[in-house]
Amino acid sequence: MKHQVFLSLGEDTRLNFSNHLVNALENVGINVFPDNETLKKGEKLPLTYSRAISASNLSILVLSKAYASSKSCLGELSDIMDRKHNPTDKHIVLPIFYHVDPSDVRNSGGHFKTSFEEHESEQPADRVQQWKTAFAEVGKLKGWHIEGGKFDR
Repeated sequence: MKHQVFLSLGEDTRLNFSNHLVNALENVGINVFPDNETLKKGEKLPLTYSRAISASNLSILVLSKAYASSKSCLGELSDIMDRKHNPTDKHIVLPIFYHVDPSDVRNSGGHFKTSFEEHESEQPADRVQQWKTAFAEVGKLKGWHIEGGKFDR
C-alpha cells in the first residue's frame, strides 16, 4: 500500500504528540506510516521503513530533544533528504521543531551536539557526517516550531 505520509519521530514524542498527530491525520483519511499500531509496537524494521519512505509523497519529521540520539531516526532522516534531492521524486519534507530551537538543528548545537559526539565515537565518520549534513539541512527548512507548554499536549 502506498503511504501518503511517512512520520519520523523521536521516542520522546511517541506516546504523546506524535500519537495525536497520527490520529488527526488518519481521522481525515490520510494514510500514515508508521500508523498507531506500529507506533505502539515500537518495532523498527529498517527495510520496511526505507520502503515506506520511498512509497510516501510527504515526510513529516518530529524533531525533538531525543531525535538525534537515535541512529535509526538519523538513518531515516538521511533517506528522506536523499529522496527530497531526487528531482524525479518531488518528495515534500515538513519539519516540526518540537520543544527544540531550529537554530540548534541547523548548527547541531545544544543537546544535539552531545548526541553527535557520541555517534562519532561509535560510528564511521562518513556516516556521522552524512547524518549531520541531513540534520543541518532539515534545520533550514520551513516548518512548525512548537515551543512547548501545558497547552500543546
